[in-house]
Amino acid sequence: MNLTHPFLDRDGDKLREECGVFGVIGAKDAASMAALGLHALQHRGQEACGMTSFDGKDFFARRGLGHVAQVFGNAESIAELPGHMASGHVRYSTTGGSGLRNVQPLFADLASGGFSIAHNGNISNAMSLKRELVRRGAIFQSTSDTEVIIHLVATSRYPTLLDRFVDALRMVEGAYSLICMTDEGMIACRDPLGIRPLVMGRIGDAIVFASESVALDVIGAELVRSIEPGELVQVDHKGTISSHRPFGNHNQRPCIFEHVYFSRPDSTLDGKSVYMVRKQIGAELAKESPADADLVIPVPDSGVPAAIGYAQESGVPFELGIIRSHYVGRTFIQPSDGARNADVKRKHNANRPLVEGKRIVLIDDSIVRGTTSLKIVQMMRDAGAAEVHMRIASPPTSNSCFYGVDTPERSKLLAAKMDVKAMAEFIHADSLSFVSIDGLYRAVGEAGRSAKCPQFCDACFTGDYPTRLTDLSERDTPDLLTLPVNKVA
Repeated sequence: MNLTHPFLDRDGDKLREECGVFGVIGAKDAASMAALGLHALQHRGQEACGMTSFDGKDFFARRGLGHVAQVFGNAESIAELPGHMASGHVRYSTTGGSGLRNVQPLFADLASGGFSIAHNGNISNAMSLKRELVRRGAIFQSTSDTEVIIHLVATSRYPTLLDRFVDALRMVEGAYSLICMTDEGMIACRDPLGIRPLVMGRIGDAIVFASESVALDVIGAELVRSIEPGELVQVDHKGTISSHRPFGNHNQRPCIFEHVYFSRPDSTLDGKSVYMVRKQIGAELAKESPADADLVIPVPDSGVPAAIGYAQESGVPFELGIIRSHYVGRTFIQPSDGARNADVKRKHNANRPLVEGKRIVLIDDSIVRGTTSLKIVQMMRDAGAAEVHMRIASPPTSNSCFYGVDTPERSKLLAAKMDVKAMAEFIHADSLSFVSIDGLYRAVGEAGRSAKCPQFCDACFTGDYPTRLTDLSERDTPDLLTLPVNKVA
């Protein structure tokens, strides 16, 4: 969601989604529904949020830094957003961000009327497009890649807004799930590969769109289906739904890390329970990498479902050997290694009476820089664990993501610098294993990874990027370096 590249330095030891989107049309209390939906998507973005509404005549907007409860947590804030149509966005920013100007939904008055857009994903040729748009006289108000789409829509020569929107999307590369509002209604769409998720639901006469099905659950909406890769769904103010597929047929490549970590475990993703997939990943991991141990212990909270699956498959008892405080902010938000390391100790505490003298298997979802794993392993040793074996419910993360996931530059990814044996030594574990890429695919219901036609985007594990990365390939050109780069999401 930004014009910053993941090869730039980032603090943090978790891969993280940069945003979540929600939209509803045809509801009397649209803004209230959107606030509830955004709250359910809070895990996808905890730094800022925004909402835009439409009452049939005018657009209204409210944006703020902080959690949804802080920005939309009282009746007065919702009263500022009247109308039967609303869309919202939760996002992450990074150190050095420029605040409110990048908080979405973004809004512009076009020749055809108001245009609001909320975006989950990343446009991998945004800087190249921005360079050309600026040369043609465009004036940007943010550093968000999403604003590029607005300018492309505004300058398209096609007669209808839908055609101009499609024309704009034909020029962008990368990943996007978009919820747009216009005077005519709402448009929801996914990129042709379906890299980022988007679902559609219904509650009464209202149509709802969201990044995850859990946002539908919280408002009592029925899940209708996923928006298909490359599909645009248009809903007018009468409730008429029309589906468009302007980009032809492509082999879909949804992000497999949604199943590993990003999505809430109580979500349904492309017809599959995220929780059940994560349990199966743990079972696959137990088959591939058993350990002679007394206890299986998850690194909470993201390691819990996989640890349950590992324990059930291996027969080793599952126990909560680490207790997490839910009143501490996420470690990757901290601006320095010292603060981040202290935060690990405040966030997790060993259950010493359980751990002492035991051979334990620690289950976590991923290893990024390795600093958190190092601290967790040391915590177990300090609590008296006899042996600490680490098992990871994803393959080694050895490549950066350019599709809307905030990752460190590749040189700071532990798996890009070390083999598994060296990684085990780095985190001071007695052994370390990752689920194989085929094991991960089996857990999601595939026979294995098809090398000729992969069923998911798994570039963070394999380096097999499904689209061109224009901005990455042009990053050293003089013109590109004249554009300001701000570390914001």
